[in-house]
Amino acid sequence: MRTTVILPDELYRQVKERTRADNRTVTSFLEDAIRHELARREASIGPVDVYLAPPSGSRDDRALVDLNDKEAVQELLDEDDFAVQQIRQSQGDRA
Repeated sequence: MRTTVILPDELYRQVKERTRADNRTVTSFLEDAIRHELARREASIGPVDVYLAPPSGSRDDRALVDLNDKEAVQELLDEDDFAVQQIRQSQGDRA
């Protein structure tokens, strides 16, 4: 799958330096870094229980975000990340 990742210039320069030194692609470096981070979080926190409300509304309901507006989509995704962190934190408090 193809995707776009927006990185700060300095971070991208560091990634490029590392990939050049290791003779690998930026894609393989990012794949490994993401896999490592996901495994680390899974090992330290464990799975998160997520409960989804049953769908409601009608076909006439408006979308929650304009999918053509990258900034609006990113903002919504960032909010979801915050919600997942809150769930994990509350589950960690119970353990």
